[in-house]
Amino acid sequence: MATTTPWWKGAVIYQIYPRSFLDTDGDGVGNLAGVTEKLDYLNDGTENSLGIDAIWLNPFYPSPQFDFGYDVMDYRAVDPQYGTMEDFDRLLSEAHRRNIRIIMDIVPTLTSHLHPWFIESRSSKTNPKRDWYLWHPGRERRRYPNNWMGAFGKRPWDWDNKTKEFYYHNSLPEQPDLNWRNPEVQKAILDAMAFWFEKGVDGFRIDVLNLTVKDELFRSNPYCIGRRPYDMQRHLYDKDRPEAVEVGKMMRRLADRYDERMLVGETYIFDPEQAAKFLGDGDGVHMAFNFSFMNSRFSAARFRREVSAWERAVGNRGWPAYFLSNHDNDRHITRYGRGKWTVARARVAAAMLLTLRGTPFLYMGEEIGMEHGRLKRHELMDPIGRRYYPLHHGRDGARTPMQWTGEPNAGFSSGSPWLRVNPSYPTTNVADQERDPDSLLTLYRRLIRVRKASAALSAGTYTPIDRVEKGVFAFLREAEGQKILVLLNFSRWQRRLSIQQDPKRFGKKVLAYPDIYAGSVPLARIELAPYGILIAEV
Repeated sequence: MATTTPWWKGAVIYQIYPRSFLDTDGDGVGNLAGVTEKLDYLNDGTENSLGIDAIWLNPFYPSPQFDFGYDVMDYRAVDPQYGTMEDFDRLLSEAHRRNIRIIMDIVPTLTSHLHPWFIESRSSKTNPKRDWYLWHPGRERRRYPNNWMGAFGKRPWDWDNKTKEFYYHNSLPEQPDLNWRNPEVQKAILDAMAFWFEKGVDGFRIDVLNLTVKDELFRSNPYCIGRRPYDMQRHLYDKDRPEAVEVGKMMRRLADRYDERMLVGETYIFDPEQAAKFLGDGDGVHMAFNFSFMNSRFSAARFRREVSAWERAVGNRGWPAYFLSNHDNDRHITRYGRGKWTVARARVAAAMLLTLRGTPFLYMGEEIGMEHGRLKRHELMDPIGRRYYPLHHGRDGARTPMQWTGEPNAGFSSGSPWLRVNPSYPTTNVADQERDPDSLLTLYRRLIRVRKASAALSAGTYTPIDRVEKGVFAFLREAEGQKILVLLNFSRWQRRLSIQQDPKRFGKKVLAYPDIYAGSVPLARIELAPYGILIAEV
């Protein structure tokens, strides 16, 4: 049904890493049936559920799992580890019955080396699919074509003995990159997206959209100072090419052929202005992820600067998207944690994420304060961790199984989990927090309800309030005659502040934590507790 405001602008989107969400068949790997089983937890239409509006699912396509689903063998099928196409159809139907949208991951940059396309491509230099991937004869004496480095370590060029040429892979050798300058490649990926749109999928998260196109001359990157070999180059020619923006526009044109579909680009860029280019002039992806915000330290002043920079960059061309945790990065409760203040800081982060102008993306387990897993070297599964340990422990810590209960394996599986469950599960789990009115889960539920009930919070304007006490992030959200004041204390000290409004007018409390206001809030003399939150209707 058509709405005046696109559904995704007012939505709260919940990311699920299916492999780690819920295992219903005891093989230790989460599956699509497990996602369906927990839909009522996510949103059953009552106050007892989390209240999210959409699910983003990480890849569940057939894959040899060298990179756990991001090495795709077939863009139009379901890996048997995760279930069947019938399982997906049931998930989609049951989600839509609960007014939950489904967003899928599309991996347009690369495939598995076992994808039929690549098998054909490497069969001979004259094969029709040879140009579907990036092949190069190299320089004299079988030297690499250029100085590019791969994101997963080592050189991204592998020699193929049969056809006597190099092929390019930014990630693993088992993940050859597609040639997006080839119109047949463009059509093949767009057709795969259309296949899922026809099924009723509501949108796509586009994996590393900014890496889709490479320099057609394969020029070498200039060197710079960095920690890893990959960071010792300015990646001018192997990523962030202007043609990649056009890839997003192609996908947008496809999405616009269907009603109410949404695209969000993973633009793995830390410059807001560069990331915002993928919004085009309103004809690119609807949203792009802001990694500079996610990477911010826990500081009111820093977050205020990051939000202002993103607001300027996005403007009216698109819509902001915000996240603090995902499957590739350390969980924010661990990054921001400080001893006894850890949960209090997580509450402030949650309130910020759910009150800013833009669409918030929550990562599974974030709502209960799941900590980043700490695995031993022999337990690591992620190729990045295996390659860079101990400099980098990889991404496994963000992917440990969801903690449902305090029972063995956290209620995730009756078998042996594919990754060791975080040992915090006896005290950090959904079952316990559902019974606790003061839990982090309860706060997330309240914040989501407050957001959805307020036109100002769900779709209104954002105005920062700069002249406030140090350590306080203050802003106004306004829409349809409603004005919401948000005050977030990022410090462990009590703050006293005055908002410059008519002193005879009082704010009507919407939510406060700790709850120190019985009713209205005197704007001329506000006391904000350590790590306190105040959301008040002015």
